[in-house]
Amino acid sequence: MENRKKRAALHNLGCKVNAYETEAMGQLLETAGYEIVSFEEEADVYLVNTCSVTNMADRKSRQMLHRARKKNPEAVIVAAGCYVQASAEEILESGAADLVIGNNQKGKLLEFLSGYEKGRGAFQSVIDIAHTGEYEETPLEKTAGHTRAFIKIQDGCNQFCSYCIIPFTRGRIRSRKQEDVLAEAERLSLAGYKEVVLTGIHLSSYGKDLEGPVSLLEMIRQVEKVKGIERIRLGSLEPRIVTEEFVKGLASMKKVCPHFHLSLQSGSNETLKRMNRHYTTEEYAACCDRLRSYYIHPAITTDVIVGFPQETEEEFTETLDFLRRIGFYEMHVFKYSRRHGTKAAVMDGQIKEEEKTERSRRALLVEKELSEEFRQFYEGRMGELLLEEEQEIEGRLYMAGYTKEYVKAAVCITEETKKSLFPGRIVPVKLFKGKGNGWEGMLEAKLSDGILGYKVKKLEENPSTVR
Repeated sequence: MENRKKRAALHNLGCKVNAYETEAMGQLLETAGYEIVSFEEEADVYLVNTCSVTNMADRKSRQMLHRARKKNPEAVIVAAGCYVQASAEEILESGAADLVIGNNQKGKLLEFLSGYEKGRGAFQSVIDIAHTGEYEETPLEKTAGHTRAFIKIQDGCNQFCSYCIIPFTRGRIRSRKQEDVLAEAERLSLAGYKEVVLTGIHLSSYGKDLEGPVSLLEMIRQVEKVKGIERIRLGSLEPRIVTEEFVKGLASMKKVCPHFHLSLQSGSNETLKRMNRHYTTEEYAACCDRLRSYYIHPAITTDVIVGFPQETEEEFTETLDFLRRIGFYEMHVFKYSRRHGTKAAVMDGQIKEEEKTERSRRALLVEKELSEEFRQFYEGRMGELLLEEEQEIEGRLYMAGYTKEYVKAAVCITEETKKSLFPGRIVPVKLFKGKGNGWEGMLEAKLSDGILGYKVKKLEENPSTVR
């Protein structure tokens, strides 16, 4: 029989932190000699990095484990992540997985696989995540994308929002050491990445558990010094971190993209109280005004939960009105999902599923309207496009990418330009509304040698809100 490399297939569910950890585990397997193949192919090891943020995420996690078992009954099935952290015994007893690995244990994947292959048999490794202060170091040398790399700098959350299971599956806040973050940023820069995204479960708490005066703002300042990195994006931020000092600090750094994801969840103060969110809509709006006082037309994106227990039609209407008032670029709309063990799960006034679906539909209509309005602002303006991938539109070949504000645009590839338009290059362009089909959610870009349109206002100017 012909010798061949062992093959491993990985599937990620959930957030950007999970995606980062999935890639890190993939690199561990590659280092050990495994060939990484598609999850649809036959493999010797199938790894599902699970999610538990909603009931649907739990269901998808189970489905992917069963799909892997069906694909190759002889393979080793590995379940890892948040669903595992909440339901390890259930997964193991069902036979859905052979190895069950919780959070803060993913770096030991090869050790666990070796033990299984030596006859140790099916087992689980799930620690009491609520009582660890250790940040698990799972560094990356490369990522699946060619131009943008995620760097995980934080794990865990201490917020305990009434709807959220994550503090129970991810544990308390744990920050990555600055030197480890910078070493990874330098490796990624040497590998050719131009843009990095700093991410974490509760990014705003970065540094609070470390010794010395360490903060998220200081961490960003250090990453900006890394040669070769030309853009820095931030993962989801809590509104309370968006102080005058924080925004002024960001605006002083040219590499920071004017693209900010501020978690909202509801535009009703009464709903926010029930959610145990620690701000009001007035305070949230002030944060957005603060960003707009330093940046010209920044992209502000958010998350919204509809159908939270006791949410009245009036409260939901308040939310829709608030979304329009802020003028978000993009919104992730979620139907409230009842999570066992959270305070919201036992609240009176649970909303019927059909009503949640209808509210989600209405919120998504507002999202589409606001997103289109945001892109229209850039029509006829200059911008910088970080090229990422080829894309065919109406029979013509384009190179698509994103501006600093995360507006997707595409420039046509011609005989004259095809050698100079390649992934990873940043080019100056003028932006236009794309004509015809295939341009939804995207602008057309034309190469330009003109002055780039992105500006940060001078800090000595009197800030004024830009609408």
